[in-house]
Amino acid sequence: MTAGLDIDALAGIGDSGALSEDLTDLFVAKGEAAQDQGVGVVFLVDEIQLLRLPDLEALIVALHKCTRRSLPITLVGAGLPQIPRLAGEAKSYSERLFRFPQIGELDAASDARDAIVLPAADLGIELAADAVDSMVDYTQGYPYFLQEYGRIVWDEASVSPVTLNDVKTVLPLVEAGLDESFFRVRAERTTELELRYLCAMAELGPQAHRASEVARRIDRTVEQAGPIRSRLIDKGLLYTPGHGYAAFTVPQFDRYMLRCHSELGAS
Repeated sequence: MTAGLDIDALAGIGDSGALSEDLTDLFVAKGEAAQDQGVGVVFLVDEIQLLRLPDLEALIVALHKCTRRSLPITLVGAGLPQIPRLAGEAKSYSERLFRFPQIGELDAASDARDAIVLPAADLGIELAADAVDSMVDYTQGYPYFLQEYGRIVWDEASVSPVTLNDVKTVLPLVEAGLDESFFRVRAERTTELELRYLCAMAELGPQAHRASEVARRIDRTVEQAGPIRSRLIDKGLLYTPGHGYAAFTVPQFDRYMLRCHSELGAS
């Protein structure tokens, strides 16, 4: 025996099928409810550059409506350096709606050293000053690299204080760990031609490079290399810090390319 019940859906908010309109209605309703309760709402979104353009556009439209109505609802997003460009492509007024602070490496003279020394000191472990200098110098103050280097030194060093020799001994393990957990997963999303483009950039150095310089190294015209560059930007491996320039989105990717894909290079 079976039974069923058919009920027509009631018309309400957030069900038009148009994402921008529906998300705006939902955000406004949530903002009004928060306002009535005297609280605020914050959405925390990581890797925001992975949002599809229509999704990002809908999110910006919804937040804009809430801002115009002074509702206590906002967004904190984190991601790669192309976020301002993507937000501007989604909605031109996003530059007035958001702030885009750059969060880069830790200050080598203080914060980067503290990130290594203080957690160890809390557990009664000391590190020699030159050992800390070597770790900071290699990682260039990049937080994840500091964390990975510190973890491996902690696992491998046998006594306190940790010496410069301890730090140098585990460097191959650090590089292997970063290659496996950080760099390789990014490189595996590319074709061989795209890898050649990345190798050419790596051979030119870690800084931003003109598209014409890179194209020349892979024996392509700027027009021929343009689609390769665009795909790498879409995949989040490159970004454009200025017109005609491209740079790696993550630090030390040039080192990884030269270390693991040098056979694809021009030199």
